[in-house]
Amino acid sequence: MSVERRKFLTGAAAAAGAASLGFPAIVKSQQAIKWKAQSMWSSAEITYKAFEDLCARIGKASHGRLEIQPFAAGAVVGVFETLDAVQAGALQVQSTAPVYFTGKDAGFAVIGDLAFGYQHPWQAEAWYYHKGGLEMLREAYARFNAYCVGMSWWGLESIVSKKPIRSMADFKGVKVRSPQGINAEILTKMGGSIVVIPGGEVYSALDKGVVDAADWATMSMNQRMGFHEVAKFPVMFTHSMPAQDFTVNMAAWRSLPDDLKQIVSSCVREWTWDQIQRVAVEDVKVIAELKQKGINQITWSPEELRKVRDLAHNTWTDWSKKSAFAKKAFDSQTAWLRDLGLIA
Repeated sequence: MSVERRKFLTGAAAAAGAASLGFPAIVKSQQAIKWKAQSMWSSAEITYKAFEDLCARIGKASHGRLEIQPFAAGAVVGVFETLDAVQAGALQVQSTAPVYFTGKDAGFAVIGDLAFGYQHPWQAEAWYYHKGGLEMLREAYARFNAYCVGMSWWGLESIVSKKPIRSMADFKGVKVRSPQGINAEILTKMGGSIVVIPGGEVYSALDKGVVDAADWATMSMNQRMGFHEVAKFPVMFTHSMPAQDFTVNMAAWRSLPDDLKQIVSSCVREWTWDQIQRVAVEDVKVIAELKQKGINQITWSPEELRKVRDLAHNTWTDWSKKSAFAKKAFDSQTAWLRDLGLIA
């Protein structure tokens, strides 16, 4: 090899090494994009920890180019005000339940929690990601200057009750704490008497007999609230499995470089099942612990579940008439439920 050739290669290698060593510094020196993100969960919940980890994962994957500061429910705005805050740019991100915005459009109730429909998160997740659901939600949120990146769930919720409820007939006369909406209407048709109170008052209401049962969250979440201390008949009958979104202010999303959009999308997709599985692991643990105390989860027979889904179908149909968005979400999801064999 000639002296000139050797000098050239040595110089090129040195230059490449210097460039590679300098790359992190170059990235670090760029002005970081900073977002504020509010979750629907209190800081005590495992779902909030999953949200914090998602924000940290995005920061790490972007080498610090995008920093997302997480906030617990109510820390910046009220839990029902996040979409307004995202629309105005006061928040760049919300991670909440679309059902919270039913007052803006009934379609958010239909797309956010088709009560008594799905029996497992994968079924709803498949509809969102492979049957057009995510595109529908993006179209709906676009009216509010917002872009939904992706979805997650925390699992099938469990009703806590002070008496055993093993069938539709057992709901007759039961005072049930429930949010307003599709689920409450179905429980009413089953004979329940709906009482609307904040989540923070549920324990006292159960303890004092103001309500006989309560619709809150999954087994482990109900356990953290202490509900099983006063309501020793947890009931699993696939009544509710709300979706949770990760939604960004439209201008903030459009301003991201394409590689950062991909990083956020990939991290959110990982969060989809990270959150589901974290809660599921806790639920299994709590079910075992409660069983040792003589508290056993009541599950309904397939025949009884099918009867309640038939009743629910009529309520879905009523809600589908409330808006074009509701009708579109209803038609698509019921077609998918038929494919799954869950409705006739």
